[in-house]
Amino acid sequence: MSEHKIVRDSYVFGYPLVTMDMTRKHETNVQVPDDAHAPMGQLIKLRAYPAVDDHGAAAPNADTLYTMVWLDVSDEPWVLSIPDMGERFFIMPMLSGFNEVFFVAGSRATGGTAQEYAITGPGWSGTLPEGMTQVASPTALVWILGRVYCAGTPEDYAAVHDLQDRFASVPLSSFGKPYTPPPGVVDETFDMEKDVRKQVNDLPLADFFGYLAKLLQTNPPKPEDAPIIEQMAEIGIVPGQEFDHNKLPRLGHRLDPKLALFELVRDMKHKEPVNGWLYWTSNAGQYCTDYEQRAMVTLIGPGLNFPEDAMYPFSEKDADGKEYDGAKHRYVMRFEEGQMPPVKGFWSLTMYDPDFFFVPNPVNRYSLSQRDTFVANADGSVDLYLQAESPGPDREANWLPAPKGKFIPMLRLYWPQDAPPSILDGSWTPPPVRRAE
Repeated sequence: MSEHKIVRDSYVFGYPLVTMDMTRKHETNVQVPDDAHAPMGQLIKLRAYPAVDDHGAAAPNADTLYTMVWLDVSDEPWVLSIPDMGERFFIMPMLSGFNEVFFVAGSRATGGTAQEYAITGPGWSGTLPEGMTQVASPTALVWILGRVYCAGTPEDYAAVHDLQDRFASVPLSSFGKPYTPPPGVVDETFDMEKDVRKQVNDLPLADFFGYLAKLLQTNPPKPEDAPIIEQMAEIGIVPGQEFDHNKLPRLGHRLDPKLALFELVRDMKHKEPVNGWLYWTSNAGQYCTDYEQRAMVTLIGPGLNFPEDAMYPFSEKDADGKEYDGAKHRYVMRFEEGQMPPVKGFWSLTMYDPDFFFVPNPVNRYSLSQRDTFVANADGSVDLYLQAESPGPDREANWLPAPKGKFIPMLRLYWPQDAPPSILDGSWTPPPVRRAE
């Protein structure tokens, strides 16, 4: 195998781990918690939907309040306590350092009763308090990316805030005892303003691989990763050892570290869309050895769930195969009568710019969802308008503001219906988005 291919494959393999750790740094680089950050081990409780100018993590949503925590389970387990959530939809997926889901607590998977989990690290052995469920993490780095449904009204914000305040995260040695978390250690050299994805993509190749080698010391690869790990050793990347820069080929200008990502974007655009929508119903959340899909998902936005928990169809081209352009065209997405997204949780349609961030607009509306009251057509169908200007007072309830330029719409289907019609078996598919003129 050529050195160029080994470098490319190694970059694709390591991209999720480096991105996850860089995301961790961004979200935990504070001394005390605020609305969007908290030190390691402390819960981050977003009290409102992400601000339009918040570029901390790609593909934010305006449906749930993130309730999450970053853990390091290399020294001892951590205990996550979930309160009684009743009938409110929530999901608490636990992700490894490689951006793969290894356990899910939530409305679908475990129900809404109070729950306690001990998250243990690689190689841990010991005893746990009676009644506590052990969840073994394959890596020391753990991201519990919780989401609690919220209608966005002042009353519902207050109700969700109360639930958030009853979540708890403590080291096992402090469980059942008074616990005061220590203040976080702030890295003043870390750029808190620069987009995490850009920080990763801007890393020089040698720095990227050095970072990856260090992370692999406590975030071991899976047994099935053995072939790629053997290849990585040829260019100086060995888990548990310092990166050997001398083995890295002198590639000069022949390989940009971002080239592999550009190739993935190109390949994704060649994937056959369904009515113009791209999505996966397999290998989502866990990817086995499909490192390219794992890297692509991470590039778009870390934290993809299992399909049975959530689906995220997104569209880069309209029904005619043309890229969206809000400066030149207006678009319509029509749901025929009885064909709104079939879900047991909820659904929404979010507007993003080409980098998967919210689009500023005069009405501060970033998504449409089933909680909205839409104006139906005479035949019972519903038209959603994706355009830069208002479609008029009589249709503004169905308006999802678009930028005067390129954009990407994304559907969210939480807890999709498992019986027909269902996106899981293809008996329901997202309708196409067509030009209005």
